[in-house]
Amino acid sequence: MQKSGNDVRDWAAWLRRAQQALTALAEPIGALAVPSPAGHEWHELLVHKLLPQTRGEPWLVVAVVGGTNIGKSLLFNHLAGETASGVSPLAAGTKHPVCLVPPDFHSRAELAELFPGFELAPWHSADDALGAGETDHLFWREGVRVPARLLLLDTPDIDSDAQVNWRRADSVRQAADVLIAVLTQQKYNDAAVKQFFRKAAAADKAVIVVFNQVDVQEDREYWPLWLETFTAETGVAPELVYVVPYDRRAANSLALSFYEVGPTGRNAPEQSSSLRDELAALKFDAIKLRTLRGALATVTTGLPAYLAQIRAAASEFGVAQNVLASTDMARVEWPTLPSRLMVEEIQTWWDQRRAAWSRRVHGAYRQAWQAITWPVTAGWRALNPAGPDPLAQFHQAEHDAIVCAVGDLLGQLERLAEVGNETLRPRLQKLLSGDSRRSLLARIETAHAQLPPVADDYRAHLHEELERWALENPRQVAWLRSFDHAAALARPAITVSLFFSGFFVLDGMAHQAAVQAASQAASHLATEAAVAGGMAGGGDAAVLAAGRGLAHTAALLFRRLQQHYAQSRVEWFYATLEREFLGGLIGELAVGAAVPQRPEFQELHAAADALAAFVR
Repeated sequence: MQKSGNDVRDWAAWLRRAQQALTALAEPIGALAVPSPAGHEWHELLVHKLLPQTRGEPWLVVAVVGGTNIGKSLLFNHLAGETASGVSPLAAGTKHPVCLVPPDFHSRAELAELFPGFELAPWHSADDALGAGETDHLFWREGVRVPARLLLLDTPDIDSDAQVNWRRADSVRQAADVLIAVLTQQKYNDAAVKQFFRKAAAADKAVIVVFNQVDVQEDREYWPLWLETFTAETGVAPELVYVVPYDRRAANSLALSFYEVGPTGRNAPEQSSSLRDELAALKFDAIKLRTLRGALATVTTGLPAYLAQIRAAASEFGVAQNVLASTDMARVEWPTLPSRLMVEEIQTWWDQRRAAWSRRVHGAYRQAWQAITWPVTAGWRALNPAGPDPLAQFHQAEHDAIVCAVGDLLGQLERLAEVGNETLRPRLQKLLSGDSRRSLLARIETAHAQLPPVADDYRAHLHEELERWALENPRQVAWLRSFDHAAALARPAITVSLFFSGFFVLDGMAHQAAVQAASQAASHLATEAAVAGGMAGGGDAAVLAAGRGLAHTAALLFRRLQQHYAQSRVEWFYATLEREFLGGLIGELAVGAAVPQRPEFQELHAAADALAAFVR
């Protein structure tokens, strides 16, 4: 038994790891729509048998089980040697299990560990177990005649009309090592009874069969046939077989006779024996190890099947994720940010890099010049009415792109809802129900209206890119700074290319001309200059003086900034779609598909492999 004990301790470590992994995986498994393992026989044996009984002292749990109104509680009282469980002539009398513990059993806490899911209550009278209620009670007390290291239980009827009784009886069955199967002529072939004992046989429970209420003379040729049918239908191989005669007077005085008739039931019922003494003589350690191994065998069959079920569901999520991604969801041709806004952001950055004295000179001169040239500017605008506002045009172009993308998206999702797999189809059908198009557009338009043309995160990125450009092109920056200082000393100033933020002569005329030129092609932007102070052509001369490298690197930088801007706006659109419409569907599918890669799943798989090695 010492070697077996070591084996059980090894099981216990892996069993705890398996249960911890199952607990950690409960939420991800639920997201996969895989049913909880609770209620499955392998999981119930794990929870009610293996986890509580592979630690601490190995008590032998013996349960008296059977169908309705067959004298089950009466036989329990005979085994106990006292009236511990209520006896009723009505069907389904016992509703809660009753547990008798030996006189040397002093730990209520240990009893709670052995029967998880039950609320322990001290036994006061034989009628305690007859009370109705949804709470799963287990009434217990010491039994003066219960053998040492043995826990004796009476159980609810396994075939009653109340399904709660089935659940309680199943929990006791899963915890038990030995089942005393009380059968009668009417119940040995009952469907519910056979189903109960099939599960017991699959877990290799030790079973003692007791045929109750028999006529010892008249039924002698029949109970071997009853036994043969029962064992063939359930797979049970009984350890002992008894017959008990119908004798109301003996029953009331706890003096019924138990006749042992052999494993086939064909021995002559000659001498009454004590079932209590037979229980005391059982090889506790051997039976305990046998039933623990039987429960473990069931777990090592059910757990891998459950893991396979999780993998299959995760695979479905992965397929759904790929199908959704393969639709090129909401592919957007995003409009380009007006060059004027980009130029202004670059000018702001450059102005921040100027020396304080240079910044003051440029700023003061710009303000003064705007005041001086205001009449000319006003006249120019009168003769040349302004065209459409580029910013308003850009905002409308973004809106049109959004409307087009939403229409494409909904069309693709509607097609997927008809042909997608079982994971994707119901989710999309629910998503597309109702007035989805109008509602989605309204929510995205509201979000778009609150989106600034240049968001703070993009502005930060732009400044980072410009700083990087400055570090990579120190000679050009040094030259530009020298030119800028000279321009500050020799105002009127020239603002060179994208990097000078000076003022603009005739405001709209010169400024619009520069911006229009800048918007034609990014490669030309670095050679365009805003001209100030009547020095026509000075800007071009300044850029040419720096060499063609400045124009080329500035053009590449500008193109990269525009591309990142479009990418950031598309990412905003995707995020808004998921938040306002998809409801996390894409993220849900990704998380579900990744469940088999989670550490908890790998731990559960390792535990299943390790436990399987113990039953080979």
